[in-house]
Amino acid sequence: MDDHSGPRAVSPSLLGFGGDWLPVTAGESGAFVFRSADAARYAKCVPAADAADLTAERDRIAWLSGQDVPGPRVLDWYSGDAGACLVTSTVHGVSADQVSPEDLRGSWERIADAVRRLHEVPVSQCPFRRSLDAMVALACDVVARDAVNPEFLPVEQQHTPPTDLLAHLTQQLPRRRDQEADDAVVCHGDLCLPNILLDPQTLDVAGFIDLGRLGHADRYADLALLLTSARETWTSENQAQAADVAFAERYGIALDHDRLRFYLHLDPLTWG
Repeated sequence: MDDHSGPRAVSPSLLGFGGDWLPVTAGESGAFVFRSADAARYAKCVPAADAADLTAERDRIAWLSGQDVPGPRVLDWYSGDAGACLVTSTVHGVSADQVSPEDLRGSWERIADAVRRLHEVPVSQCPFRRSLDAMVALACDVVARDAVNPEFLPVEQQHTPPTDLLAHLTQQLPRRRDQEADDAVVCHGDLCLPNILLDPQTLDVAGFIDLGRLGHADRYADLALLLTSARETWTSENQAQAADVAFAERYGIALDHDRLRFYLHLDPLTWG
């Protein structure tokens, strides 16, 4: 949800970006998101203190749009004393978390194909990193500031001190670093269903959005979030397990469930 209690950011109309702009109610804390009246563009505006993060997101969007992976394109940019504003093309579609279980199942193999296509982009061509050590350093900072949101944690962990959760994960780092070194891919970085847009008519993947965490990392950082977020749509555990099997077969992998759990438990500690 938008947090309007902090410093106010610039708006696209004040910066001279043409047309009428409508505020979007859903957005990241600290960011102000607008949609153009013709629905062709989105603008994300932030205070000057957050301009570096938005610059990094801009660079990732621009890079990925040249890799034959569906997503938004950078259309315009402003950065100055008033803040920063990024204007991108709209990816027309419906969030994958908003479709029925039947439609999600109908699109499931196409999602697997799109994720594999992203992960097959050569790591050597990607200038952005989302390494395990960077994620752990971020988690250490969030935990040290006591900023972990318990609602992001798995239910069974919500009453465990975050320091204990992090300590358990750091014990596994030598093995996880080896796995990352052997199996790094270009990851989305926040590959949950709301960040995958589907064509509502064909159920094809229209594009990936919210690319601020894109970079090369262990593929399981993506797979853990995707499979877990899909469980909120599936109607039973049997259906969820069948979907995991179907995804793995289509993607072309034998799932390592211990590795999935590691990244599923690390990710909530990195937000805060």
